[in-house]
Amino acid sequence: MTMHASGPFDVKLTPQAFEDATGGAAIGRLALDKRFHGELDATSKGQMLAHRTHVDGSAGYVAMEVVSGILHGRNGTFVLQHSGTMTRGDAQLTLTVVPDSGADQLIGLAGTMAIIIADGKHSYAFDYTLDGVA
Repeated sequence: MTMHASGPFDVKLTPQAFEDATGGAAIGRLALDKRFHGELDATSKGQMLAHRTHVDGSAGYVAMEVVSGILHGRNGTFVLQHSGTMTRGDAQLTLTVVPDSGADQLIGLAGTMAIIIADGKHSYAFDYTLDGVA
């Protein structure tokens, strides 16, 4: 059975040093620091790699973040994998729980998360399954 969690979150992005091995294409590296509220009461830490092109509104990023906290009363950790592209302002973003990354009471967690940005505020919508939960 698919379950759903949602709520707001706060995010801090901190630029990090990056060794340029690309031959000139600028790739940025940022540290992620998040605080989820609502049905997912958790914090996360992660790393993001991003590139913004010379065309306004076109960019791409990948990230990994370790989430630690409580999901609907179950304590544990899991890892989210991000893949995002923007083509002239048209965004596509996928956040997926890394298979078998759930620990403690979140063993067997699988799912996807949507990030919603409205009026400068961030929120999440998390659709997930948890082995052994009916």
